[in-house]
Amino acid sequence: MSLRFTRRWGPHRIAYHLGLARSTVGRVLARYGMPKLVNIDQATGLPVRKPTPKRYEVARPGQLIHVDIKKQGRIPDGGGWRVFGRGSAQDRAAGSVRDKAARSGAAGSRGYRYLHHAVDDNSRVAYSEILDDERKETAAGFWTRANAFFASLGVTVTAVMTDNGACYRSHAFADALGDGVKHKWTKPYRPQTNGKVERFNRTLAAEWAYAKPYASEAERAAAYETWLHHYNHHRPHTGIGGQTPSARVHNVTGKYS
Repeated sequence: MSLRFTRRWGPHRIAYHLGLARSTVGRVLARYGMPKLVNIDQATGLPVRKPTPKRYEVARPGQLIHVDIKKQGRIPDGGGWRVFGRGSAQDRAAGSVRDKAARSGAAGSRGYRYLHHAVDDNSRVAYSEILDDERKETAAGFWTRANAFFASLGVTVTAVMTDNGACYRSHAFADALGDGVKHKWTKPYRPQTNGKVERFNRTLAAEWAYAKPYASEAERAAAYETWLHHYNHHRPHTGIGGQTPSARVHNVTGKYS
């Protein structure tokens, strides 16, 4: 029960961690009257949400890749507010740097990093990079490397879904996709259309970005590749029946690269 309360894990992940059958864990949670995670408020743990409908899933890896960018504030050297507290001198200094960078148009290079993601709809295998901006050339270069990553797993990408951001509407990104990849768009103001990559963002926020107080941006970035390997190869995913993402891709190399 402590894993449920302290880490907010579902029965698939608890079962994987403890080496028990998922049905056994489910019966224990039911015995204690624990609601499904999808039906409870994240802050209070109270059952306030209605069950969400079952999401669609394409038939095979590569049939649809969800691509997105997550903007994230840099951690100042020595740590930010999670180390020193809200309103501390370090927190105010970091905020001042981000605000100044945003006004000068240098947000990417000084105040923020940009996490570019590509998540396979079927397997949930993810390729991701931490980059310094969201310009069209950067997004195009990221997709070229992401496509090569999926190809290294034996996955042929036939469609990509993005939002309507300027970098994704550019000729540079269209050229990177090429003629063989169909470009699909999310509905305006409905990020849930790209829900699988949005869910990936929430997972990395909880389990990597804000999982512990980092002393610097470099320390957090250095932990990212290890976390991605864990996500792809060792972390059970409730959306695919408790499997790891790599289990759905048959010739995974066993290495995130």
